[in-house]
Amino acid sequence: MFSEVKFPVPWGHLAAKAWGPPEGHPVLCLHGWLDNANTFDRLIPLLPKDHHYVAMDFSGHGLSSHRPAGSPYHFLDYVSDVRRVAAALQWRRFTLMGHSMGGAVAGMFCFLYPEMVDKLILLENLGFLLAPEDTEAWLKSKRMVIDRLLSLEARQQAPKARSPEAALQRLLEANRHLTAEGGAILLQRGATETPAGLVYNRDMRVRRQSRESLTVEQCVKLLQKIQDRVLIVLAQDGLLVPHKLESKNHFVIALREAFERTLKEHIQLVEVPGSHFVHMNEPEVVSGIISNFLAAHNTRARL
Repeated sequence: MFSEVKFPVPWGHLAAKAWGPPEGHPVLCLHGWLDNANTFDRLIPLLPKDHHYVAMDFSGHGLSSHRPAGSPYHFLDYVSDVRRVAAALQWRRFTLMGHSMGGAVAGMFCFLYPEMVDKLILLENLGFLLAPEDTEAWLKSKRMVIDRLLSLEARQQAPKARSPEAALQRLLEANRHLTAEGGAILLQRGATETPAGLVYNRDMRVRRQSRESLTVEQCVKLLQKIQDRVLIVLAQDGLLVPHKLESKNHFVIALREAFERTLKEHIQLVEVPGSHFVHMNEPEVVSGIISNFLAAHNTRARL
């Protein structure tokens, strides 16, 4: 069983759902881009019962408020969402678990507030967003964020209503790693029923977000700031397995080498069968690994 939670913010509220005893060790769970807190619905019930899990919706996602008109979504805004929720919960030190973009947000939070995180769990993410190696490509990406935001505002397009079947089909077409069951779970929190049909809850502007990208060299330097223990779970048919990548191959290989070279005693990297949404599609594949990591204290978890 879980409970719904809302945290007031200046532009409305951040929504979340909580499992486990309030006195249990705190774990804050962060979803991926365009997803919502329901991404952890099938995983958390399989994890240690003596922990207190809070899965939040980032601003503009799920049941959380959209940011004010005219405000773009910057990557650091999601990091500040995490800091706001931690402050509202009065958590001074806790575990972070993030999937996909949520892992990158969790990684940046660790670099900015290392004293607040005791363990970091990254699902299908290495804790960083890759910056374009070419300067012109980097400039183009920044300009595109502004132009697309202004274009979206100029159109003032109302959210499209779809039948439940069409809404699910559209979600699955955009996420080839999602199963129909997983898509339906995300849709429960990711859409609202109207007389015309289902309307996605997410703010259209989150698709135009400004990313806080880093170079490989910056990533390596930031790795040295990590004080906590880290578990990285990559799916063999996911988005980050080196031999299946092309342009990002150098980035992933360089980061993995940096993990082994600089923080081998702190970082555990595990590959499991499954896709980008393995934690949702086959939660039993990763639940044991994560549970062992959560239960471990000063010694490395046995995987």
